[in-house]
Amino acid sequence: MSNIIERFNKIKSNINNSSNRDNIKIIAVSKTFDLNHIMPLIDHGHLHFGENKVQEAVSKWKEIKKAKSELKLHMVGKLQSNKSKKALEIFDYIHSLDTQKLADVLSKCQKEMNKSINYFIQVNIGNETQKSGIPFNEVDSFYDYCTKENHMNVLGLMAIPPNDGNTKKYFKSMSELNYSMGLKELSMGMSSDYMLALNNKATYLRIGSSIFGERN
Repeated sequence: MSNIIERFNKIKSNINNSSNRDNIKIIAVSKTFDLNHIMPLIDHGHLHFGENKVQEAVSKWKEIKKAKSELKLHMVGKLQSNKSKKALEIFDYIHSLDTQKLADVLSKCQKEMNKSINYFIQVNIGNETQKSGIPFNEVDSFYDYCTKENHMNVLGLMAIPPNDGNTKKYFKSMSELNYSMGLKELSMGMSSDYMLALNNKATYLRIGSSIFGERN
């Protein structure tokens, strides 16, 4: 058994031992790794993978997704609106819906392509100037805009908390906001903090280096 599968199974075991273990999806974040490195996990039967660049995702996943239609690809990085059409061609989920302009362009492309995919609204939970995302107090109105005006299928919220030692507090705020909006899915938690995210009702975990090893 490869190291990748061993590490993946260890993560699954940790999740199964947690109180919030039902309907959890592990997004194996495969950005920068080539397909040969990822294949053991695909062959193992895992379905959800994450990339953060549209061009890399297209070149890496286009052919294998044709062969294995059950594979699901998640956009976990910032998406520029001029890459929207290409993104909709390859991704099944976008976790970084973060501006009205992007929502408008994606909605227009969806209609033109007659294709609907799943979205998470990225929340700037720590009000960090260098980070993308909707300010905490504007999430409700942005959700209404995306779902009612643009008819987008928003599953839940997504956040990357500030690296200031208060991750637990931010995850709790996200969980409460998600619940108050009646949303069922919550995308948060990475290699270093996925168990903390799980304890705050995250349902989609974006885990990369703990599965595939450190990136160059």
